[in-house]
Amino acid sequence: MTKLLLSLHVLAAILAVGPVAVAASMFPPFARKLFANTGEPAGQNTAQSTGQNTAQNTGQGTGEPEARPSGGPTAALLLHRICRVYAVLGVAVPVFGLATGSQLGVLGDAWLVTSMVLTVLAAALLGAVILPRQARLLGAAGIGLDEGESAPRVPDPRAAAARLAMATGAFNLLWAVVVVLMIVRPGSTTGA
Repeated sequence: MTKLLLSLHVLAAILAVGPVAVAASMFPPFARKLFANTGEPAGQNTAQSTGQNTAQNTGQGTGEPEARPSGGPTAALLLHRICRVYAVLGVAVPVFGLATGSQLGVLGDAWLVTSMVLTVLAAALLGAVILPRQARLLGAAGIGLDEGESAPRVPDPRAAAARLAMATGAFNLLWAVVVVLMIVRPGSTTGA
C-alpha cells in the first residue's frame, strides 16, 4: 500500500505541480507583451482578447494558411487557466503525501514537517498572490472580463508583471526545496 501511495504522490506532484510551475513562469512575459511599450493594452480585437476562434483571426475559410498563435491574449489566458485548474488538482499532492507519511510512520519527522510548511506557503502564494495578480493583469488588458465589468486599473503593468515573476520564482523555489527534502530526507531513519 505504501508503494502505491508514494507512486500516486509522485505522479500527482509531476502532473499537477509541474504544469503550474511552468505555466506560472511563462505568464509574466506574455503579460508584458499585452502592454508592449505603452503600458496600455496592446490593440487586440475582442475575439482575440477572449480567446474565441474565428475565421478572421485564424485564416480559416479565407484560403490563407491557419495562423499560429504567437502569444498575446490567447496564450496569457490559457496559461492562467492552466494555473487555476492544476492548482485545484495539486491538492492531491499533500493528500497522498500525508497518507504516505502516515504509512511510513514519519509524520512527525522534521524533514516532513518542514516540507508540509513549505507546501502550505507555496499554496498560499499561488492562491493569494500569483493567481489574483494574473487575473488582474488579464483584466487590465480587457481579457476575461464579464459583460459590463470594468477593467481593473494597474498603474504600471510591466512592473506588476515583474513583481508577479518574482512571486512565481519564490513559488518555484519553495517547490524545489520540498523536492530536495523529499529525496534527501535529512535525519530520516527510513533510509535515503
